Amino acid sequence: MKRRQLFRYAGASFLSVLGAGLTSRWHAAQAQASDTVTIQSLGHTCFRFSGSGRRILVNPFRPVGCTAGYSAPQGEADLVMISSRLLDEGVVEGLPGNPRVLSEPGIYEFTGMKVEGIESNHDREGGRRFGKNVMWRWNQGGLIILHMGGAAEPVTIEQQILLGRPDVVLIPVGGGPKAYTASEAVSAINTLNPRIVIPTQYLTEAADVETCDINALDEFLTLMEGTPVRQSTGSITLSRSDLPETGRKIEVVGYPF
Repeated sequence: MKRRQLFRYAGASFLSVLGAGLTSRWHAAQAQASDTVTIQSLGHTCFRFSGSGRRILVNPFRPVGCTAGYSAPQGEADLVMISSRLLDEGVVEGLPGNPRVLSEPGIYEFTGMKVEGIESNHDREGGRRFGKNVMWRWNQGGLIILHMGGAAEPVTIEQQILLGRPDVVLIPVGGGPKAYTASEAVSAINTLNPRIVIPTQYLTEAADVETCDINALDEFLTLMEGTPVRQSTGSITLSRSDLPETGRKIEVVGYPF
């Protein structure tokens, strides 16, 4: 089944490339004209990406449990990507404007930009407990961005082919039943070999400690010892010149409490 899914994605990608033509040249020119992306933390796995004339919101949530102390995501977006729809995840009700919402695996086009949603499991039991997760991959501000949502199982060979090598990966590191532990995240990072790593979904002061079952960031940073780390609050702005020539670096984008 997974191999049929891989060939379906690959076939769609091939047809998309064949039909690119002028769109690809236009997008390349646009990337040169607007070659940065601002990544804003809205808490947990929710981030807003602004650049190349687009505002993209990934994984808006309902404040409860591990996110109880965050504010509900606000601000307009042109495109919203959802990795999963559970009680506290994938909440789009109340978002301002009329954004396009993507929530299923597949290949999409949005204002000349290709967006790929690759399916994974949202638990370590083949998706039987929490269902499926969608990892989102796109190019914005000249950077290949991969948001892994609530990935919880190792990256398969088929997924690795589809995901390629991202410039920037946003990856859960706090563990619990619905996402990578610190060591599982390190394993996925070594498989995908991104240039910049932004950890997500870890314990912060926003959590209701009675109901939140994830861990703090410390264990992940300890396991990644030797990798350069920069800590920021609120947002960061990146361009291709920020990518390390060798190795990788970690950008911790903290929530502005």
